[in-house]
Amino acid sequence: MLQTANPKGKIVAKTGNEAMAEAMRQIAPDVVAAYPITPATEIVQIFSQFVADGVVPTEYVAVESEHSAMSASIGACAAGARTMTGTSSQGFALMWEMLYIAAGLRLPIVMAVVNRALSAPINIHGDQSDTMGARDSGWIQIYSENSQEAYDNMIQAIRIAEKVKVPTLVTTDGFIISHCMEVVETMPDEEVKKFIGEYKPERYLLDVKHPFTQGAIDLQDYYFEHRQQLAQAMYHATPVILDVAKDFAKAFGREYGLYEKYKMDDAEVAIVIIGSAAGTAKVMVDGLRQKGVKAGLIKIRVFRPFPHKELAEDLKKVKAVAVMDRSDSSAGSFAPLFTEVTSALYSHLNGGGPKAVNYIYGLGGRDINLEHFAQVYERLVKIKDGQSVGSLVEYINLR
Repeated sequence: MLQTANPKGKIVAKTGNEAMAEAMRQIAPDVVAAYPITPATEIVQIFSQFVADGVVPTEYVAVESEHSAMSASIGACAAGARTMTGTSSQGFALMWEMLYIAAGLRLPIVMAVVNRALSAPINIHGDQSDTMGARDSGWIQIYSENSQEAYDNMIQAIRIAEKVKVPTLVTTDGFIISHCMEVVETMPDEEVKKFIGEYKPERYLLDVKHPFTQGAIDLQDYYFEHRQQLAQAMYHATPVILDVAKDFAKAFGREYGLYEKYKMDDAEVAIVIIGSAAGTAKVMVDGLRQKGVKAGLIKIRVFRPFPHKELAEDLKKVKAVAVMDRSDSSAGSFAPLFTEVTSALYSHLNGGGPKAVNYIYGLGGRDINLEHFAQVYERLVKIKDGQSVGSLVEYINLR
């Protein structure tokens, strides 16, 4: 029999999209503006039905594009409304201009993103090219391994965004999580509402008693300072994320951090990964441990702000590490996650630390299975034992 983490919890079967929509229903934002796109369509579709049925008092704005969705979200949030939206892939890319504006205006919008490949060629399946492409847009980025994490991360994201005054996105991997049904523990509405609290913006455009200018032109005189302030806000987000996670664990019984360490205490070889594939990799870690291989795994949850110092500390005793990227940089030095991890190792360990290799996997929804992870760990063991690293970048399961 399944046990709940909290006595008040309820075990249900939900897809990732349903879990995110359920979290949005419980949050009951003032405004949701959205335009449907596969595979994120269901999130706002389900939520729009909640609005139509009178279940939530949200103002739902059906717009003509994703660019308009973010534009409307910016306007609503600037006016003082708790605001949410959702998108994926090309829709996320169409928001590009407005993502930077939302961050630059320090608007705590929360967005559900279902990670999906970017065209061309046209592909509707899951990889992380879309959100990785916006990694420097000024949004906090939280990644989910499964539907439970998607539900929990959405609830935490509201408090994080509103405390730091920085927009926040929560992701799942397209179809793998968004459309697959899993066991999810949900909490009573009143408990979620108590956790997130009432939204009380410090200032907003409709507060006529305290008028202020927002979004004015900002040339050489102050633009630099304002961008640095946004960067500082992102750095200051780290303790807020951890504090919210601590409160969440106390309220709901599930613990979160900037990343998850899986059997890392004595690990000699390890994988660093993001998203749904971490679950498969954990199974391989368990199998290798039974064979005496000291394998471990780190699953990144918060990619922005990137936990560079903490990650370097937890990897410093590992002898070989494979960084797994579900996106590519198209002839950059390396793929996004590998670049972040190795920069952290070099900066904090004075060029020391484990030998590192980069694997690109799963683009366009291509499968990655236990056999592939076995190959990765087998190579890491050989590197640990003295074999030359060889090629730093490998494309796994490439035809």
